[in-house]
Amino acid sequence: MNETALPQSSDSGKTRISADGGLDRYDIAILAELQRDARLTNAELATRIGLSAAPAWRRVKRLEEEGYITGYRAEIDRRKIGLGVLAFVRVDADRNNADAVRGLEAALRAMPEVVACHYISGTGTFELHVVTTDLDAYSRWAREALFTLPHVKDMHTSFSLGEVKAGAAWPLGHLTHSGGRG
Repeated sequence: MNETALPQSSDSGKTRISADGGLDRYDIAILAELQRDARLTNAELATRIGLSAAPAWRRVKRLEEEGYITGYRAEIDRRKIGLGVLAFVRVDADRNNADAVRGLEAALRAMPEVVACHYISGTGTFELHVVTTDLDAYSRWAREALFTLPHVKDMHTSFSLGEVKAGAAWPLGHLTHSGGRG
């Protein structure tokens, strides 16, 4: 064993064993379990990861405080609530005006139909994920909301023809010592 080797975790879960010094195997297990089912009781979570309830609860609270866990929510089938259209909209904006881009970001954040927005490289400025009830509703939204925003130069829309994978958990395999798949 070399001098830079990390200590192994004890059963109490108090010793950190990650390569980056941030997350150990218990923290990673907590993240994995809560991604699978955020409704687990603390006792169920503790049993699944192999800790007692008190240390498991402290770790969850620390993961929340440190921003690893940013919230909890129910995954809802958009079609069951009448949102039949999922569109991917690439918006080209005037990138030479930082204030305009910030204003456009704020306007996009405020639109409930925009469920995700990414500032992107390549062609376009933003990639939006937009949901509406149907194609007519999408057309109205694009004309009455998106096209009326200042500094929108162009847009290109692709519609989802079916979801292959959605609501996936973040992969955590890279956080283990072996870097293996989890």
